Amino acid sequence: MPFQDREEAGRRLAEALQSLKGEDVVVFALPRGGVPVAAQVAVALGAPLDLVLVRKIGAPFQPELAMGAVADGGDMVVARNEDVIALSGVTETQFERALSREIEEIERRRRLYLGDRPRAEAKGRVAMVVDDGVATGATTRAALRAIRARGPKRLILAVPVAPTETLDELRGEADEIICLESHDYFLGVGCYYADFRQTEDHEVIALLDRYGPQPARG
Repeated sequence: MPFQDREEAGRRLAEALQSLKGEDVVVFALPRGGVPVAAQVAVALGAPLDLVLVRKIGAPFQPELAMGAVADGGDMVVARNEDVIALSGVTETQFERALSREIEEIERRRRLYLGDRPRAEAKGRVAMVVDDGVATGATTRAALRAIRARGPKRLILAVPVAPTETLDELRGEADEIICLESHDYFLGVGCYYADFRQTEDHEVIALLDRYGPQPARG
């Protein structure tokens, strides 16, 4: 088993990123599972930890099938999977309805996780998007586009594990990709962890309390 848990994966990922220590880095995690991984990276690099909130847009009759994704990096960014939309016979009205539901969920999570915290600035910095792994790449693509729109001088995707094919498809979205384990035959992210229990909301909030930008004190 390549990784014991997300914390160990984060520590190993941080070791692979040591060349960035001393640079002006900001780390953006995909919640929830990406946050414990990203926290280890942020600590090792002395970088602030923030979130990029992303939701898959599932097809109406097959929610696990991603017809796109939406991400909040300050402004909402939508990445559409036109092939899935066409093959599923999804109308524009159906797509917009599903998109609206996921935007509502992003807003709920923003209030829950971030509250009145300031957002970490990406403009002119090395921005790093971190998750516990990549599968189809739909949410990852939306996250990268959302952070790219905020004007970083360099955009890095850093993940412990991913399918080789998906990484190839994402290379145009990031300036650099760091992945510890890539596999031609991919079993699913959870298969590469001994402990892949769900990260809970309170864990995300606790990690942000410890490593994220702090609200201004009045």
